[in-house]
Amino acid sequence: MKSIYIFLTLFLSTSVFAQDHSAGLRAIGTPHNPKVTMSWNKYHNLDEIADFCNRLAKAYPDLVSVEVIGKSYEKRDILAMTITDRKAGKPEHKPAFYIQANIHSNELQGTEFSMYTAWYLCENYGKVDFITQLMKDKTFYILPTINPDGRYDFITKANNANTPRSGVIPMDDDADWEINEDMMDDLDGDGHITMMRRKSPNGRFDIDPEYPKRMVPVKPGEAGTYEMLGMEGIDNDGDARVNEDRTGYYDPNRDWGWNWQPDYVQGGAYKYPFSTPEIRAVKTFIMTHPNIGGGQSYHNYGGMFLRGPGAEEDLNTYDRSDIAVYDLIGKAGETMIPGYRYLTTYKDLYSVFGGDLDFMHGALGIYAFVNENMISYLLFHRKTETNRFQNNEFYEFDKYLLFGDAYVKWKAYKHPQFGEVEIGGPKKNYIRNHPGFLLEEDAHRNMAFTLYHAYHTPKLELTEVKTKKLSNNLKEITITITNSRMIPTHSSHNEKNMI
Repeated sequence: MKSIYIFLTLFLSTSVFAQDHSAGLRAIGTPHNPKVTMSWNKYHNLDEIADFCNRLAKAYPDLVSVEVIGKSYEKRDILAMTITDRKAGKPEHKPAFYIQANIHSNELQGTEFSMYTAWYLCENYGKVDFITQLMKDKTFYILPTINPDGRYDFITKANNANTPRSGVIPMDDDADWEINEDMMDDLDGDGHITMMRRKSPNGRFDIDPEYPKRMVPVKPGEAGTYEMLGMEGIDNDGDARVNEDRTGYYDPNRDWGWNWQPDYVQGGAYKYPFSTPEIRAVKTFIMTHPNIGGGQSYHNYGGMFLRGPGAEEDLNTYDRSDIAVYDLIGKAGETMIPGYRYLTTYKDLYSVFGGDLDFMHGALGIYAFVNENMISYLLFHRKTETNRFQNNEFYEFDKYLLFGDAYVKWKAYKHPQFGEVEIGGPKKNYIRNHPGFLLEEDAHRNMAFTLYHAYHTPKLELTEVKTKKLSNNLKEITITITNSRMIPTHSSHNEKNMI
């Protein structure tokens, strides 16, 4: 009897487990049993990005195609996905929505958000009515990373949260007629460029007693314990300066051919508009797809939906009727993504000349936004200091939710120029870029914003057809066509300038 009892127990346990396993409940808003499996809590490298695009195209051949639209400076592919229901019409015959990401190499999450959008559209086609109809009506052009060299550098090499914002074309940043001769140095070999500090009787900084990983300036007239020596590095070229010739530096988002200014006016500008191969390839793609009616460029940081103009001198490119469209979409975004704000670039942030946003609107009449992703509000849902380097919440978040994983502990190092120093501070992928478990929620919310924008690109419908007999077997036909969406078939700026 004992052996029979054991057998029955195992049989029942296995049956119950199998029944429970097969009865998993789909979480609302998430595709069930997707054809293309992905983890949305990590940052993908270039091989993984290409693999995702190709797997999606293979799984959904009637919806997705992938093409190489150009090569980067280091000859890496710049990929573009075209996503639509091809059985409902050719991609080029539908109003299109354009998404680009990762123009700045350290701004990683836009790539994940753009891929999530492609994945969500395909996996929900035929299952969610709104998505199905959207794919019948619209075309999506999605470029997951338009700076593949920079992304490769940031992910695979030692960097801090802000480097390299640039591409990787070699530059003489310190004007000494040598190129890249004094780069940052990963002194402890951990893959992160952190800060250097040194004890000094003349120091102006102390360890924050509440957050020991942070250094804070002392009050005027008080003596500190440490002096801050900048980012990890040594004086490689013997000029008594450290890290003065870094990767790059130029700004790919100052390279667009609208209100472009040279470097002495707009820091970061390169030789002339579209002088980098990446931006030149992207420009050609956009201009050869005149069905694009809405655009999205993913950046970070700050939790912002930015519209143009980038510079006050460009105010005349945004008239009242175009601003009304931006206002309706931008204010809807504030509801969709708590903590994010709808702002105007030049007056609420800073002046930008030669930016992607103004090129899309000014040169082509595309209603376009920049989303500056990630903000401290996402950590504890408090409205607090937005300066990411002075915000206590990042230290609290690391303590209570990341368990110390976000910072490199201060450690001693014998520096060849500075002597005994200590190195430590935030890891390269913290603060600017979302911690993993926050990625998927913000990806979905940002996607929802872009889908709302895409939905409101023009949809023309025949609402009335009248015929009237004329003489000599002729007929007069009157057709009433209505645009049932928010965005007009041509922006006011478009009409005014006959674009």
